[in-house]
Amino acid sequence: MDFLRRTANPWSQDILIGVAWDLLWAALFAGILFVVVHALYVAVMAPVPEKTDRPIANVPEKIERHSGASRSFHWLMALSMLVLLVTAFFPLVGIQFAWVTIHWVAGLVLTLLIIYHIWDTTVRKDWRTIWIGKKEIRQAIQSAGQFLRRKPAKEGRTGKYPLDQRAYHNATTLVSVGAIITGLLMTFRIDTWFWTSNPYFLSDTTWGLVFILHGLCGVALITLVIAHVYFAIRPEKRWMTRSMIKGWITREEYLEHYDPEQWKIGDGEPAHSESHGLEEMSDVPPSDPGAVAPA
Repeated sequence: MDFLRRTANPWSQDILIGVAWDLLWAALFAGILFVVVHALYVAVMAPVPEKTDRPIANVPEKIERHSGASRSFHWLMALSMLVLLVTAFFPLVGIQFAWVTIHWVAGLVLTLLIIYHIWDTTVRKDWRTIWIGKKEIRQAIQSAGQFLRRKPAKEGRTGKYPLDQRAYHNATTLVSVGAIITGLLMTFRIDTWFWTSNPYFLSDTTWGLVFILHGLCGVALITLVIAHVYFAIRPEKRWMTRSMIKGWITREEYLEHYDPEQWKIGDGEPAHSESHGLEEMSDVPPSDPGAVAPA
């Protein structure tokens, strides 16, 4: 397998022009392999924790997990990400169309969405609820030790965002920011609505590094998207997918999965900036999370 692509510039110098697209198939295979291994693990090896009754005092029937703004951001980002992946990789497998303008416009939309998300999480919310800290690292080490010792699973409840969601969010954020920065630099090589092409903006060596980083981020997103879609449609996770569509989770789901001391809802209202919107949901009947169809 080749990992890098090279060519000769007009001065016959050997320069890098990006990653080899064999990595596209490697990323696709890695995503499929992860899905298969995880599904087998859950079906065969994963212990089922015992459930205990939870007090329901001061817990409303429905609890908002995602505000309308958060859901809009999520689905717009998903759409822009899908457009970016299609326009980036479909031409490489022989599906040809005028993709350049669509690609950089979708990249601009994703950039604006990420800027909004950074502002939203740092100004309006507590950004520490989604990033991994020392506490989460200790939890990961303890969980790994219990798995290796094959100790029985204990029913564990977490804050609003458990460790696996934080890890995925952190990885996706880093890869997306890498793709955005390198993608914005690459727009200087094409004619856009804002400037004309200037391929000499950077040296050939620097351009090669930009191409490589952009390609690596792109193929990494393939694996991350496959994993995300897989977890979104798993039966035991569909209640979480529903919350990204409708915004709310039921009282039973909250008590089963979340520690009220870590995600406090006060007197029936969600913590932080997720408090609005419950009044509009008061007439929505409870839903069976296992019967919800994925988005």
